[in-house]
Amino acid sequence: MAEEEAGVRRTGRGPARRASDRGRYGRLSRERVLASALELVDREGLGALSMRRLGAELGVEAMALYRYAASKDALLDGLVEALYLELEERLSIEPPARATAEAPAWRTQLHRIARATYDVCLAHPQAVPLLSTRMLAVPLARRPSAVLRDHERVLTLLGEAGYDEATASSVFRSFTAWLLGYISVELRPMVDNPDEPDPAFRLGLHRLSPQELPTLRATATSLVERGGPEDLMAGLDALLDRFARK
Repeated sequence: MAEEEAGVRRTGRGPARRASDRGRYGRLSRERVLASALELVDREGLGALSMRRLGAELGVEAMALYRYAASKDALLDGLVEALYLELEERLSIEPPARATAEAPAWRTQLHRIARATYDVCLAHPQAVPLLSTRMLAVPLARRPSAVLRDHERVLTLLGEAGYDEATASSVFRSFTAWLLGYISVELRPMVDNPDEPDPAFRLGLHRLSPQELPTLRATATSLVERGGPEDLMAGLDALLDRFARK
């Protein structure tokens, strides 16, 4: 088992040899493995991801991937890392946030982080559930370094805002909960039958009891519309205003 996890394969005709990691696009790297995994999940969903399937995508044996991700869970954590690395890239190419007449620099920077996170998640909706499920399984110190840098980035801004440690921790938790919760609601599927032209049947309202769920039925056509970044920012400002009044 240890040999398998290290990428060593026995042939039965002599000493063990290491599975080659030279695929159809040349020698692998962790970045290439994670990028290919994310592309596969974007295209076919998390259920399609396996070491064997990813190896086929890259043109290598599945065993060759274990030196880049030691297990399926490590590969899933790598997808979370890939999302946060894309977030860092977006933040690095955008102009830094500046103070405005309405908001100090730290607040506009939080807006910038929230908007960039929103854009990354909407670009990779199939991978977004991992931001919750893997963070429920991985303790703080074992999270990918890109995730930890994001935590550090937000907490540093809250320190610059003048919050003490206890309040900054509360704001950090609320910021994270609002941002990831909002994105999760935005990405919930609403359409029951995309080929149905009638809005009511498109949403499957005939499946909802008018006696038990009258308000939900009446509101469903509005719920199907995304709130977009505007509602995200409005909610973020309301959250920050609450702490500012303390």
